[in-house]
Amino acid sequence: MAAQTEVKANPNMPNHLETATLDGKNKVLGFWLFLGAETVLFACLFGTYLALRNQTLGGPNGQELFDLKLVAAATAILLTSSLTSVLAMMKMNQLNYKAMQLWLGITVLLGASFLGLEIYEFIHYVHEGHTFMSSAFGSSFYALVGTHGAHVTFGIVWISTLMIQAAKRGITKETAPKLFVSSLYWHFIDVVWVFIFSLVYLLGKVG
Repeated sequence: MAAQTEVKANPNMPNHLETATLDGKNKVLGFWLFLGAETVLFACLFGTYLALRNQTLGGPNGQELFDLKLVAAATAILLTSSLTSVLAMMKMNQLNYKAMQLWLGITVLLGASFLGLEIYEFIHYVHEGHTFMSSAFGSSFYALVGTHGAHVTFGIVWISTLMIQAAKRGITKETAPKLFVSSLYWHFIDVVWVFIFSLVYLLGKVG
């Protein structure tokens, strides 16, 4: 917390702490390259799903399974968490530690709520006979949506860990890039979910 007090007292602190140092700039650049690789991963999963989504082996298809009201609620929650992440980064650059931690905490809670709905959804599908091994449709669906869920889980753990670090060190030129790239990651998984909602659920529901 001493570091936090020191930063707040410095009027010459730059507006964008995440790129205030060469190390910070390198971290942000390197993370954009990492997100490029993640984009390729999800593109492969989307391609596989779209190729196999009609291979149900006589089991239930997306039109029979998907509940758009539940998925729409999960989508609203996750997109709202992207907004709270933006607000957290704004407060970080304003050196408002308490507000930053508040918005980060809300982001984590919204992410956990999204995961809870997704787990509930998966349990329902399993009861309906839609499992990972039931068909090619099932395998490709769980591979895509499950991988996204794993990314959300990692994001929640990552942001929570950074909140603990910020509580100990405050907002500094060292902690700011880490917080910023975690926010980039969160926005990325939100964008991926928009594509999942459109290409998996909406397309599946209309057949």
